[in-house]
Amino acid sequence: MKFSKMGDEGETSLLGGQRVPKYDPRPDTYGTFDEASSAIGIARAATKSQKVKNILLSIQKDLLILGSEVSALPGVHEKLNRRINQEDINRLEEVIDELQRSIEIKKDFIYPGKSVISAQIDLARAIIRRAERKTAKLKSKGLITNKRITQYLNRLADMLFVLARFQEENEENNRR
Repeated sequence: MKFSKMGDEGETSLLGGQRVPKYDPRPDTYGTFDEASSAIGIARAATKSQKVKNILLSIQKDLLILGSEVSALPGVHEKLNRRINQEDINRLEEVIDELQRSIEIKKDFIYPGKSVISAQIDLARAIIRRAERKTAKLKSKGLITNKRITQYLNRLADMLFVLARFQEENEENNRR
């Protein structure tokens, strides 16, 4: 790996070339997407369910798309190969509906930790909620214009909640 040393002074480049401090809201937000992807990766590596693995991998791919959108300066968005859209939100809703048909979600408050993998998915959900708050702030400042991003993140957090319950049920059934 070649070292660019471009970030040694605490700055990074946005898509479009502008240099900003690493604590700028944009790198802070796409860094949170990266953090969520890493948490998801742990769950993906640990689960035995191919269905859960596939869902989590698709989310990791979406998080890369989100990161590029948030790091793109105005005028650069049009040049991106892919942006989050309504079909992505619909896909999450379909996954939620499908998973809910196969499990019962209790009305009680759920404490993460019934299993290591489901707790990891719950951790990813909490990180996504933080990313959602950061993204909403960027949107309020006019730094992102794709309203689908906040919708996607909201739906993603819901889907991860249901997926964690699905994982718990899967593990419980495999112990019987």
